Amino acid sequence: MGVPENTKGLILAMASSVFIGASFILKKKGLKRAAAAGISAGVGGHTYLLEPLWWAGMVTMIVGEVANFVAYVYAPAVLVTPLGALSIIVSAVLAHFLLKEHLQKMGILGCISCIVGSVVIVIHAPQEHTPSSVEEIWNLATEPAFLIYVAATVSVVLVLILHFEPRFGPTNILVYLGICSLMGSLTVVSIKALGIAIKLTLEGISQFAYPQTWFFFTVAAICVITQLNYLNKALDTFSTAIVSPVYYVMFTTLTIIASAIMFKDWSGQDISNIASEICGFITVLSGTIILHSTREVESDNTQGSLTWYFAEDSMKSFEHEHLITIHGSDYVAH
Repeated sequence: MGVPENTKGLILAMASSVFIGASFILKKKGLKRAAAAGISAGVGGHTYLLEPLWWAGMVTMIVGEVANFVAYVYAPAVLVTPLGALSIIVSAVLAHFLLKEHLQKMGILGCISCIVGSVVIVIHAPQEHTPSSVEEIWNLATEPAFLIYVAATVSVVLVLILHFEPRFGPTNILVYLGICSLMGSLTVVSIKALGIAIKLTLEGISQFAYPQTWFFFTVAAICVITQLNYLNKALDTFSTAIVSPVYYVMFTTLTIIASAIMFKDWSGQDISNIASEICGFITVLSGTIILHSTREVESDNTQGSLTWYFAEDSMKSFEHEHLITIHGSDYVAH
């Protein structure tokens, strides 16, 4: 007796989380090495493209994404998507041992809140209706509701890139990850269209003669490149322990919204599911706030020390001077 399809999807989804979680750490280490040898990605450098460790992270991420994509073929989204939270745990564990990055107790609570909230949102999200052709997806993508979503998404991304990134990018993680997540929601629908095109082509119904297929391919390529660029900046600027959960939460949330608008999955939702989704969003928001608060505390506690020499009399020797070293809010007088 063969392995049940849900079991195959479960195994693939778990493997995907392990690969994606590990890819964050590999890319982070690669970015650090590249920054030591040239201009860091956080300020627009691209020397990481010459770093083998960064490419190892890229290959690992691609393997994870492919495994995740195939998992949706065998299992429903409500089973596959929540398992993406495992990548946060994998990333945090590897960051602890390999990058020496640590989260405070409240930071751990923030991660747990983000994971729980995301799982609640996904579990109670409506089932998607898989289109049967690329043309059907094109018809859905050109309906007014989704066109409004696309216009709003592109507008927000442009505002983030042109206005907020130069001013707040290095200090506010939501700028870089906001761009990644917004573009990611468009990537998902484009990749889904390509997946259907490939599947139908393999079944003998070629979809590559349709211009819509190549349009979705172009959109996916642009979105993926943009995501990678700003994800690299986020990883180079902020702690992996913060980037991983916040990115997962934002990406999952926006993907669910985009999918619901495009495929009209929200119709037929009952009150209990809607209430559960609202509670999930509140939990996610709370976790994100906790993570930000933890990062601010850690930043304050890891500032470099300052040292002053005070002489009671400018005519006295160095031995009569007082050395005061301040670490954060504490001081030690010698």
